[in-house]
Amino acid sequence: MSAALDHLVVIASSLDEGVAWCEATLGVTPGPGGQHAFMGTHNRLFSIASPTYPLAYFEIIAMDPAGPPPARRRWFDMDDPGLQDRLRRNGPQLTHWVSRVPDAHAAVAALQALGIERGEVIAASRPTPQGLLQWQITLRADGQRLFDGALPTLIQWGAVHPAASMPASGVTLSSLTLQHPQADTLAAACRALDLPGVAVQTGPAQLRARLQTPKGIVEICS
Repeated sequence: MSAALDHLVVIASSLDEGVAWCEATLGVTPGPGGQHAFMGTHNRLFSIASPTYPLAYFEIIAMDPAGPPPARRRWFDMDDPGLQDRLRRNGPQLTHWVSRVPDAHAAVAALQALGIERGEVIAASRPTPQGLLQWQITLRADGQRLFDGALPTLIQWGAVHPAASMPASGVTLSSLTLQHPQADTLAAACRALDLPGVAVQTGPAQLRARLQTPKGIVEICS
């Protein structure tokens, strides 16, 4: 399967709030992103690639007030009232991550064999100054992340990976730790995807990303 960590997902109540959080927390201003018209969201991106996590990047995402409401529930539990309330109270949060795979349908089948329904594989795209960016991504009808965000959404990129043209940001990813009461099942899912470089621990649900930044080593948690 040869999966890999693709990107971390920080959700914010607004993109401006997410950018301000990034500057205060990590010491960098995120680069440009784009709009996802079919999801009613928009984002800002920057590279966090390192030798352990090549092509890894950081996504700050929020609902797009300029876009029409989507015809389905948004990805990453963004429509969940509980998550929206936490964002209003606590500000932007690391809530999820995405793993790239060479064959999204085969990866979904591997998880189904473990009794995990990651969702259907949807074709998606958005325009960029360099051309149309295309990918396939797993989406559940209920929009759920699963395992409190610890189980990754799966993505299969087209001919172009967005991080390939991202300049170095001054932030690199050192480690990602997944903590969950169902750690055994979560670890089995990572093995089924042949996903290296991610630690799985038993405990209350939490994601912990350790990053080298202009402010030194910073750990962000869900």
